[in-house]
Parts: sequence; C-alpha cells; structure tokens
Amino acid sequence: MSLSDPIADLLTRIRNAAKAKHRYLDVSLSQMKKSILEVLKEAGFIEHFLVDNEKKKMRVFLKYTKEKQCLINGLKRNSKPSVRKYVGYKDIPNVMEGLGLAILSTSKGIMSGYKAKHEKVGGEILCSVW
Repeated sequence: MSLSDPIADLLTRIRNAAKAKHRYLDVSLSQMKKSILEVLKEAGFIEHFLVDNEKKKMRVFLKYTKEKQCLINGLKRNSKPSVRKYVGYKDIPNVMEGLGLAILSTSKGIMSGYKAKHEKVGGEILCSVW
C-alpha cells in the first residue's frame, strides 16, 4: 500500500492510540519517521521505540501519567506535501507558549524547534506536538 503522506499517517496512528489509551502502536519503518520519533523521545512525549529491520516495522511505546493520561494531548501536521511551510530560525513558532514542540526538517537533519533556534537554522515545519 502506497501512502501519499507517511508523516500524517504516523501522527494519526499516535493520536488514535493515545485516545484509545493503548500502551504501544506499530508503524512502518522509514528514516524520517525514525528521526521524528527520536525527537519525541528526547522531548519526553514517548517512552521509547523499537526498530525491527527484518519486518520493517517500529513499535512506539506511549508515555502516560499516573492518572493514565497520555502526555501527547495533540498533534498537528503543519507542512503537507501539497503546501510546504518553511520558516527562518527567527520565525520558528512557540507551540502552546513553550509547553509544546515544533518539529522541523532542516539542513542539519530533523530536530526540535528549540534546537533549531539554538543552532540558528530554519527549515520546513513538519508538525507540532503538545
């Protein structure tokens, strides 16, 4: 099955699993998805993820509070294949007044908005997480 937007598929799967309070979810393997999951792990939105190269799948373990609330309250795909959104490092959005995270694709790889501002690189805003 061919997907026209694999990043939107990843975000939708995470959103649905979080609403259904699943412990983990499985997604297909790609370098871009893996990089996005690494940024989410560094920011503390997910516990961890496992990569199975033989089956070309990744298993993502979601992070919950003691009250069984998922730490991911919302995900939004900012740049789409049909409409790309690029920003300079000065214009990187502050998601939910600092409580959220913007994920960018830059010339130095996929990174969080905070790291991109620190390294003074702009790029394509892939998604926002809060």
